[in-house]
Amino acid sequence: MRHLIIILFLWSSFPLLSQDPDLVNPKLLTDPWDAYWVDMKGISPQDYGVYIFRNTFEIANVPNEFVVNITADNRYRLLVNGVEVSMGPARSDLQHWRYETVDISEYLITGKNVLAAEVYNMGIDKSVAQHSHRTAFLLQCNSEGHEYLNTGSGNWKVARNMAFTPNPVKRGEHIVGGYYAAGPCDNIDGKIYPWGWQTLSFDDSQWQAANKIAKKGAPRGFRYEYWWLLEPRKIPLLEQKEERLNRIVRSEGIEITNSEQFINPDGQLTIQGNQTVTILLDQAHLTMGFPELLVSNGKGSKITVTYSEALYDKETKQKGNRNETEGKRIYGYQDVFFPDGGENRLFRPLWIRTYRYIQLNIETQSDPLVLNDYYGIFTAYPLEQKGSFESNDPSLTDIWNTGWRTARLCALETYFDCPYYEQLNYVGDTRIQALISMYASGDDRLVRNAIVQFDNSRMSNGLTMARYPSDLILVIPPFSLFWIDMIHDYHLHRDDRAFVKQFLPGIRGVLSWFEKYIDETGMLGNVNWWNYTDWSPEYPGGTPPGAADGNSANITLQYAYALYYAANLMEDFGYQYEADQYRRQASELKKATLEHCWSDTRALLSETPDQKVFSQHTNIWAILTDAVPIEAQKPLLTKILTEPDLVKSTIYFRYYLFEAMQKVGIGDKYLEQLKPWHTMLKNGLSTFQESDIRAFERSDCHAWSASPNYHLLATVCGIRPVSYGFKSVEIAPNLGGLEKIKGTYPDPRGNVIVDLERKGKTGILGKVTLPVGMSGVFKWHGSEIALQEGEQNITFKK
Repeated sequence: MRHLIIILFLWSSFPLLSQDPDLVNPKLLTDPWDAYWVDMKGISPQDYGVYIFRNTFEIANVPNEFVVNITADNRYRLLVNGVEVSMGPARSDLQHWRYETVDISEYLITGKNVLAAEVYNMGIDKSVAQHSHRTAFLLQCNSEGHEYLNTGSGNWKVARNMAFTPNPVKRGEHIVGGYYAAGPCDNIDGKIYPWGWQTLSFDDSQWQAANKIAKKGAPRGFRYEYWWLLEPRKIPLLEQKEERLNRIVRSEGIEITNSEQFINPDGQLTIQGNQTVTILLDQAHLTMGFPELLVSNGKGSKITVTYSEALYDKETKQKGNRNETEGKRIYGYQDVFFPDGGENRLFRPLWIRTYRYIQLNIETQSDPLVLNDYYGIFTAYPLEQKGSFESNDPSLTDIWNTGWRTARLCALETYFDCPYYEQLNYVGDTRIQALISMYASGDDRLVRNAIVQFDNSRMSNGLTMARYPSDLILVIPPFSLFWIDMIHDYHLHRDDRAFVKQFLPGIRGVLSWFEKYIDETGMLGNVNWWNYTDWSPEYPGGTPPGAADGNSANITLQYAYALYYAANLMEDFGYQYEADQYRRQASELKKATLEHCWSDTRALLSETPDQKVFSQHTNIWAILTDAVPIEAQKPLLTKILTEPDLVKSTIYFRYYLFEAMQKVGIGDKYLEQLKPWHTMLKNGLSTFQESDIRAFERSDCHAWSASPNYHLLATVCGIRPVSYGFKSVEIAPNLGGLEKIKGTYPDPRGNVIVDLERKGKTGILGKVTLPVGMSGVFKWHGSEIALQEGEQNITFKK
């Protein structure tokens, strides 16, 4: 019976329906919709509000297919007969507003049915990633004869759910330092919540008819003016699954003898009247999604829920080992619930929460409060792990698994830099995330989505925004260069020429913006905006010397790096003149940088011509761009790794360090560089953090730190494309001290599999498997053999 109650009240049912591109009505891509945007009459359309819509209807027979198209501003949840079937819209901007298309037939019944939608606008406190024009809802049915389901018809009713008020997240006690951009938390008052509003039996007779806004839905490209230019969702619907909390850590004000009480579906906890109670819960690993608290009774009580990635030492405010709880307290953002005294009341936030630890602070009045159940609904982009890495070192398995969880928590409807603080899709982070997705999953849909959205973000000066979607303008010029690099990465790994070609005009625009900043030295002069490179402490605000006042070798070589990739792209698409021009520009930039910034005394490139500051970063670029001769690159890389006074790369920028190591032929030393990742595991992290430098130790989950899930396959197993579309592969393993490795790269045509074992100091044997249509070469200690599609034996004697 208990499980039945939970199912009845769990209106976040999962999994959601799949987003099938074949269901999209082609008329909706070219013509105005029949449905109108609707809201509630008399509301302030830009302000915070939660609105609930209902449409009750009858059908004589359940059809085999019943397709609806839905969207809203800011967001919606659509339910059919109390079961959630869609959530969205997938985030984008007003010029590319997404809608979902789903077949709801399996949730319909013969006779009376109800469509119900929760639509909310977070107002001024909305997430920075959220674009918005005004509160509005739109639904259109594909099936003829069911026009009464289209918004704008007389059947739709609406009410405002006054139980919700915003709980803005402020720096200080409610969040642990740093920039926050992910939107407000919730106050939910159960006394005025319209319980059961999504069910067929609910009485909506006092609701008003939905207010038709004087605009129909319209596709992008339609000839007249519209607020939202509609495009179909380009990515699948999100994965949702129940995730049980692991244990009760401690309690105050009540004795709890069972560490799983009430977080076990077969248990519950009663808190007597007039009590003040604190309960600290541990998920055992970082996660994100919708925590759902089921309670009964407790009229007049207050439940404050605090979510945090980690606990903090009471004295030092440092996180320390994430598994240790003694002497630590919680800081984090908060939801507040006010039970009304009813039975089996389900409280859940409007938007996802990120947490390992949750604390409940409960104050009861005279009525005892029953905690029936508490669990999470894990919610993320549905990445499936199809790539794999195995070796004789189990610690690398731990790194792989932790990196995979990091990547999963940094992907929803866009890539995230981090799930707790920002939930923003930054180009610099996303370039690395895209490679992880393709290598560890084989799924490139979110990669394409990101490339398109960065293109959509481009301003009149040619630059992309640093992150997108974003309702606040932020420009990091080097990130526009990384967008070019990201397109080149995609072109190497996927045979998708039409997709890539559409971005060539944008590439030209980005490079033209940089060209005008070349000064009389031949280097970049004073470059506007925020020229972030890395969170190294010696870089104020992440910006290297010379970026703001001119002649930064670091930024100049980043420009040359992108020019090199752009030249290759232009040449591959037949634009030889531009390819030659870009290569010439890159050569001139490198020559000028060497002339002004090379120190004969140090045998290093300095950050600026005054030769006062030297960094790993700039010298990494010197290798990656061939600014220094090939024969000088390996000695330079050795200095990068050993010189003690260089500005050091953080976790993020080590991706480029590892690429430089691979380029100069010392990929065998890659595994020796994984100490920061091993340290994070020793500190109890279940995801990899933003930085290994304490001063920047903010997020416990940051996508760029999962780069080992790329390098374990691309560097240790040595699986890399050597022609566009991954038509050919070079497999050049770097086992370091390992004895055995096995890696799988999931190509769309089939898996690339490397299964190898050392024999003596220099020998190796095993098997390599290539999919149909792929050829390549296997390289080992200066020797090589040709590879063909299918399985083949590899033997190099010691």
